[in-house]
Amino acid sequence: MAVKKILMLVGDFVEDYEAMVPFQMLLMVGHKVHTVCPGKKAGESVSTAVHDFEGHQTYSEKPGHNFGITTTFEEIKAEDYDALVVPGGRSPEYLRLNPAVIECVRHFAKENKPIAAVCHGQQLLAAADVIKGKTCTGYPAVQPEVEAAGATWCEVNETASNACTDGNIVTAPAWPAHPAWIREFLKVLGSTIEP
Repeated sequence: MAVKKILMLVGDFVEDYEAMVPFQMLLMVGHKVHTVCPGKKAGESVSTAVHDFEGHQTYSEKPGHNFGITTTFEEIKAEDYDALVVPGGRSPEYLRLNPAVIECVRHFAKENKPIAAVCHGQQLLAAADVIKGKTCTGYPAVQPEVEAAGATWCEVNETASNACTDGNIVTAPAWPAHPAWIREFLKVLGSTIEP
C-alpha cells in the first residue's frame, strides 16, 4: 500500500469521535495524517465535543477530550497532501468563514483528490462550492445547505451508519458511520488492508 499524506481540518469543538477515531484509523493502516487548525500551532490542541443521540429532537453535546494539532495551518501547502478529511461538530460552521480554509478545500476538489467529510463537515464543502452536481449525505440538519450548494442528498439510514461516495468525495451522516465511511475513503485513496 502506498502511504498517503492526509490533511485533517479541525477547530475547537470539533466532534470528538469524528476527529479522533478517523485520525487513529488512518494512522493504523499506515497513512500519515497532519491535523491543522487556523490560528493554532503544532503542539497545541483543540477542545472537542461529544455529540450523542439520546432520543431528543437533536443531538446532545458534552465535553470531549483535547485533540492535538500536529502541524501549523499557516505553514502548510495543500499541494503537499494527497487527501483531505473534514470532521463534523461545531468547528465547520466557523472554519468556513476563513478564506484560507476555503481555498485549501477548493484545492483538493480542483485536483480531484480524495475528500472525506462527516456530519457537519459538509458545511465546509458547501461553503467552498465543491459539491455542486455531487451526491452527498451528512447530519440531517445540513441537508438544506447541501442541496442549496447544488448537491443531491443521499438519505441517511435509521442508524446513521451509511456512507455515500461520489467520485473523489466520501460523506457520512455522523460517527456511527465510521466503519462504512473510512472503508469507502480507503477505497478512494487506493488503499487496501491485507487480511
